[in-house]
Amino acid sequence: MVSLKLQKRLAASVLKCGKRKIWLDPNEINEISLANSRRNIARLEKDGLIMKKPTVVHSRNRVRVRNEAKAKGRHTGVGKRRGTANARLPFKVMWMRRIRVLRRLLHKMRDAKKIDKHIYHTLYLHAKGNQFKNKRVLLETIHTMKSEQSKAKALADQAEAKKSRARARVAKRAAREAKKAEQ
Repeated sequence: MVSLKLQKRLAASVLKCGKRKIWLDPNEINEISLANSRRNIARLEKDGLIMKKPTVVHSRNRVRVRNEAKAKGRHTGVGKRRGTANARLPFKVMWMRRIRVLRRLLHKMRDAKKIDKHIYHTLYLHAKGNQFKNKRVLLETIHTMKSEQSKAKALADQAEAKKSRARARVAKRAAREAKKAEQ
């Protein structure tokens, strides 16, 4: 058996690939062994005695299929988990997402004049203090606060109307008594 180390190295250089990708025709070993220059190697390549092997297929199909299944929630049970819950989805990230949603809602409602700046400020601080676990709870709180505020306003208006009526009555009585005293 003749050593074809040189020919393999030259062929790798000529074909611009690694030595592992070179195929030498086992039936033409004697002719290949005579080639000792790059030009000879190039000629043998043209004749088909030396070839560049095709690249090995490394399919990602199985990975793709598995990832699609994972997107549906498969293969993610307790036995498949290596990190802690906090490592898999950090509490801080969850907090950031939640607080941003709540603050965005508060900004929108304040800008749309649905809540005044006082309610806004109170609820902003409550959100910072972890009072609302989601948007729905915050909206419920906003509605209750607004209804309480409107009730308080209605009561204040009623009281004011009552007071003004009483004042008018007193003034009327005083005027009547002054008129009587005149006569």
